[in-house]
Amino acid sequence: MQAIGDDMPDEKPIKKDEWAVVLDFLQHGHYGMERSQPVAQVIGEDYFSLLEVIVREDAQLKLEGRVYIGDGKRDVVKYIRGRIEPRELTAAAKDELPNIIDKIVRGRPQRFVDFFNRSGPLTTRMHSMELLPGIGRKHLWAIIEARKERPFESFEDIKKRVPLLPDPEKLIVRRVMAELDGSDRYRIFTLKLESGRREGRGERGGRF
Repeated sequence: MQAIGDDMPDEKPIKKDEWAVVLDFLQHGHYGMERSQPVAQVIGEDYFSLLEVIVREDAQLKLEGRVYIGDGKRDVVKYIRGRIEPRELTAAAKDELPNIIDKIVRGRPQRFVDFFNRSGPLTTRMHSMELLPGIGRKHLWAIIEARKERPFESFEDIKKRVPLLPDPEKLIVRRVMAELDGSDRYRIFTLKLESGRREGRGERGGRF
């Protein structure tokens, strides 16, 4: 488990999730914790941050439930224990991960539709859309030509106007999974897990 250190005055605003979805809830914690206490493994709705959060003793969380993890007053989460890697997820959380990412993508489509509308080249030889699994040059030019006519309005609009992409949502989900696994150095939808000392984000906020 890794966490990021404190802010420096001249740093840019920190990107962090305000809400998260529960992947697994362990009422008595798990092996390796210093003491038994309720803990949940969650994924952020904006940046797909994988986190462990300490839950208040009287709270009961359900899988796929939403919890507030922002800097304001939290009613369920006591504090954020830290970021975790996919390999640190419980077996149940690993099973839930693809399904919950899919629900986040389909439930908040505008951000991802905007990616198809606005993404540009990464290098002189690679376009950022080519980072999506299965997107080759033929797909790329079909998308670019379609968006030149007018911006895409929804996933359904993409499917209708670019027949080569029958399920763009699945491409996004697969890309998010690849980024979380660390199998690609580029980050489109997630935040890089940086090395640093272990520390959580307390009840009044701070970095995780």
